[in-house]
Amino acid sequence: MNILQNLDFVTAFRNLYPELLGAMGTVLGATICGFALALILGTLIALGRLTKLKWLHRILIIFLEIIRGTPLVVQVVYMYYVVPLLISLLVQFWDPGYQLNFDAFFAGTLALGINYGAYLSEVIRSAITSIDRGQTEAALALGYTNRQSMWSIVIPQAGRMALPTFGNYIIMMLKDTSLLAFITVYELLLRTQAYAAQTFLTIESYTLLALAYLVLSLPMAQIVRMLERRLARHV
Repeated sequence: MNILQNLDFVTAFRNLYPELLGAMGTVLGATICGFALALILGTLIALGRLTKLKWLHRILIIFLEIIRGTPLVVQVVYMYYVVPLLISLLVQFWDPGYQLNFDAFFAGTLALGINYGAYLSEVIRSAITSIDRGQTEAALALGYTNRQSMWSIVIPQAGRMALPTFGNYIIMMLKDTSLLAFITVYELLLRTQAYAAQTFLTIESYTLLALAYLVLSLPMAQIVRMLERRLARHV
């Protein structure tokens, strides 16, 4: 009962709110950039897996197994601490003394994009293969090339079909930005941890953190639903 009587949400909100508000920009930036990269990478992987090049298909399968078989938090830490060292060691064969360091935000966003790109590639590939082959054949008969028919006819339809899944993944990515705290990106979780450690307002701080994620994710979910309804009217 003493704990409940000593709760001070007003003080926590007054002091932590400006910190969380600033961190929301970091979270949104990482989500938008990471998801854009995931869409590009996912589309390229999906198209690569649909080609008849067996060597490319094998390389992509190995890449997907590695990404899907390791935790995202490990990939974030690896991208920040290990990848710059590996690149530096490689470049030092030609340029001794070369040292590469990744910005924490850049490394975290890159890891998010690569991880989610691996999963989105399966969504995109499934959506592409679900499009009636007759549409591609009709486009070829009208003088389109295979590439033109893919990018002008198949992929736009596949994108509309996969939109609900894309919406789920972007909200998941928004929440997974909390993992960037492991590489010192000063986002929502890290700022909350710092404030809670200083003030011992643990319940209040982490409750406000949960509310901050809700403030970000709920409007995003509504936007996705609005886009789904709008696209459904044009089908």
